[in-house]
Order: sequence, then C-alpha cells, then structure tokens
Amino acid sequence: MSSPVRRPFTTAFHALILVLLLWLVLYPNAYILVQSFIGAGALTFAHYIEFFGSASEREALWNSLWISGWSVVLSGLIGVPLAFLFYRFDFPGRKVFAALASLPVLLPPLVGVISFLFLYGESGILSRSLQRWFGLREPLFSFRGAGAILFVHAYTMYVYFYMFVSAGLKRLDYTLVEAARSLGASSSRAFLRVTLPQLAPSLVGASLLTFMTSMASFSAPYIFGGGIRVLSLQIYNSKLNGDLEMAMVETVILASSSILVLLLLQRYEGTSKYRSTTKGARQPVTLVSHPLKRLLAGGAGIVTVAFLLLPHLTLFLISFAKDGTWTMEILPPRYTIENYARLLSDSSFLEPILNSLQMAALATSANFVFALVAAYLIVRQQVRGRALLGSLILLPWALPGTVLGLSLASTFNQNSLWQGRILLVGTYWLLPLAYFIRHMPVVVRAVQASFEQFDPALEEAARSLGGTWIYSVRRVVLPMVLPGALAGSLLAFVTALGEFVTSIVIYTIHNRPISIEILAQLRQFNFGSAAAYSVFLIFLIGATFVVSQKYLSDIGDGAVS
Repeated sequence: MSSPVRRPFTTAFHALILVLLLWLVLYPNAYILVQSFIGAGALTFAHYIEFFGSASEREALWNSLWISGWSVVLSGLIGVPLAFLFYRFDFPGRKVFAALASLPVLLPPLVGVISFLFLYGESGILSRSLQRWFGLREPLFSFRGAGAILFVHAYTMYVYFYMFVSAGLKRLDYTLVEAARSLGASSSRAFLRVTLPQLAPSLVGASLLTFMTSMASFSAPYIFGGGIRVLSLQIYNSKLNGDLEMAMVETVILASSSILVLLLLQRYEGTSKYRSTTKGARQPVTLVSHPLKRLLAGGAGIVTVAFLLLPHLTLFLISFAKDGTWTMEILPPRYTIENYARLLSDSSFLEPILNSLQMAALATSANFVFALVAAYLIVRQQVRGRALLGSLILLPWALPGTVLGLSLASTFNQNSLWQGRILLVGTYWLLPLAYFIRHMPVVVRAVQASFEQFDPALEEAARSLGGTWIYSVRRVVLPMVLPGALAGSLLAFVTALGEFVTSIVIYTIHNRPISIEILAQLRQFNFGSAAAYSVFLIFLIGATFVVSQKYLSDIGDGAVS
C-alpha cells in the first residue's frame, strides 16, 4: 500500500503523465480523425468517398500493403537463416560475420537509400561498371520501381529478424526438441512442430516491426519509387499541393492500417501455444570440420561481408568526390577533402549537424525523464488505468512518421487555448516535440523492462531500514534501472539523429536536420557533400554506440556490485 508521503507524489505524477499523453499523443490524432469527416463546416463522408473512388489512392493503399507484406517475407528469408547459421554452426570467422550481420543498423533510412543510389542507381558505380564491361549503350538494369524498394527494404530490415531470432534461439528449450526426436519425429517435423512454435514470439515481433517500418517507409519510395504510389508519399504530396483534406484522409487510412496489423499480430503473440514450462537447455554448436565445408562457409562469409560493406564503402569513397565532377564516369574523376573541411569550418554546413545533435539531445532528455516516471507508475505503483497509459505510450510507435508529422502540424498551427492548441508550426520546437513523441515507446518499454527485472523487495528493504521514499528511489531504484533507461535513450538518440520521414513534413529553415541537408545537397547534385554528411552521421551514430556501451558496462557493473 502506498504510504501517505508517497500518495501525493503518485497522484500528481499520474495526472501529469496522463495529461501529457492525452494532449500530445491522443489529441492530435483524434483531431485529424475528426477533421477528416468535416467539410464546409458540416459532417461529411465526401473525402472518404473521394479517396476510395480514386484509382490512384486505392493503388497507393494496395501498394503500401503488399510492399510491406513482401518486405516481411524477404527480410525473414534473409534474417532467419543467418540467425540459425551463426547460432548453430562454428566455422572460421563466425563471430566476426555474426557481428557484421547487424551492420545495416548503422545506416539511417535516407543514408542507406543514398548509398544504394550511388552503388546500384542508373549512374551508380556497379551499373556503370556492368554497362562498360558488357559494352552496352544503356545500363544493364534500372534500379527503380517496386523491385528496388523491396531490395532496399530487405537489406535494411532483415536485421530485425536476425536480431530477434538470434535472441529467441538463445532462450529456446532444446530439451523439447530432443524429446520429440526420441519419440520418433523427423528433423523437419521437430523443427516445424517444436522449434518454430517456440520462436513464434521472436518471429511475430520481427514481422510486426518490419511491417510497420515498411508501411512508414518514405525514403526508398521517394528516391527509387519511379512512379510507384504509396500512402506515405501520397500524404506528403497532398500536403505539398495544399490538399489538406485528402492528406488527413490518407493519414487516417494509413494509421488505421498500421494499427490493425499491430492489433492482429499482438493478439496472436498473446497466445500461449508456444510457451515452454521448463528452463530447458541450449542446443550445442555444431563444429564444421570438413575442409570443403569450412572453405565454403568461409567463402560465403567473405561474400556476405563484402555485400554488407559495399554501401558503407561506397559512401566513404564518394564523400571525397569533388562536387559537380562525377557525371557519367564509373568512379569520381577528382577527389578532395574540402567536403569534410566545410563540415567542420563553414557555419552554414555545420548548422544542420548542430541542429540534429541539439534536437536529438533535447528530445532524448525529455524521453529519459518521462520514461522513468511513467514506467515507475505502471510497474511499481500499479496506478489505475495502466492499460490506457500503456496503449497511449505505444500509439506513436504504430503511427508512420508522415502521420505523426501531419497530425502535429494540423493541431498546433494556431493559438487556441480553449481547444488545447498552441502555435508551434514554423517554430524551432515542433521538430524536437515530434522526436520526443516518436521515440517515447522505445525508452518507456526499456525502462519498464528494467523495473520488471529487479525485485521490489530491494526498495522495500531500504524503506524498512529508515530510508525515505525519495532516498530509496535515488539510491536503490535509479541505479537498478539506469542501464535499461540509458540503453533505450541511446536508441532514441541515434534514431533521432538520422530521422527523415517526420522531419521532411514539419522542419523549418532554422532547424533543418542533417537528413534534410543531405537531401538538399543531393538535389543540387553535390554528391560529395551529401556523402560526407552521410559518413559523418554514420560516424556520430557509431561513436555514440561505442562510447555508450562502455559507459553502460561500467554502470551495470556498479549496479551489480
């Protein structure tokens, strides 16, 4: 039971968290939903009739759905076998290859797309090389359309399946597989009836994340779409053309589709058919001892690593190209370090970097504080309406970036206090607010998991020894949850650094982030500068990961001791 000292704090924090969620998460989306049914000041379904009566809009909805579905299939076909390969078999370079398999995580969406443009585009290095080798007048292939989008999605999103299934294999109860085999089941039957059901949570989680990411994808369709309509692009184009009514309808349709898939997969994930009741044991690693098989495994590993590294190496090479010199050649004819020198010396080139760092830091700091309070209320205090709080916290994760950007831009575009609206459009603060809302679920879930992993008896012991509630929180609770909180905040920070989809909807000239500047340089055919920004962004993300992992390790050791 909550003590009299704790109750006022609990009530105040609960009310504050609920008000913020209702105002910043639910209200903008509810406002968009209501406005999509308003026409000439009256309730109408005309906008929805227009949407479903338009062949182009129906095509955009269908394309978004089937591209997302195939993105899940292709990503699974790549990520799941890789997870099994590196988990079950031991061969030369296995640990190195397993680590490099996660390399696409370091590529923010727009940066990854640009690297593919420089490598596989019609004027890309590989395309021009093949054209010259085969003596063709035109490039051998055109990296555009649905095939190009799926290729980019599969490369960047297979990591979800690889990481989720790798973690699932570590928790897999192999004694159940052995029991099935001892009862006469074949290897394939044991795999289908025992192994896969145990991996269902990992597969469902990866499928959900892949599908939602694909539905929200903007960069790949924007650069490589070649006329392919998807809803995320339709929203941007409708807003750009001033057709806000249709943009709102498209927003509602896209958000509804994403939330429906989220609910369906979560419902399936909530079943208990795949749960084990024993602690179990891990499957022993199989050593690949045959010389030919070891050679094939090593060769396949080298090819895989080369394929994964090519986009990164391409960006690094092009970052030294002098702007305006690379046109029809296979490789840039002139190289320079001016691109990097301008980033660090010219204030106009440095400004987007500082903007991204500042806005990501502001949003992540707010995420950190909000997550600590929200997770403490949900897990430790078990306040009323926990289900509502959890749903509101998860809602931004189910909404594509274009949906979030348009809902905030439509809601906070004027001062009307009685409607709960303030003017943020055109100001510096709307974009950091969007980053805060966008990454709220990631940090809260990380902190919530930390709270659930340590025994509340530790906190109660501190209280029983005379410590105040504030003292026990500061000396017991915070040290235990800090590693999880910082890990979630780290992910939110690096994601905000390279965020593009939400940014392109609501940025201003005064707070343009790195991703928008990369696109601007690309449009001006300053390929060297665009690549230099991209490499610098990858460096920032990589350096943040390395430094934070060392810091998190030290904090974790301190908490354990």
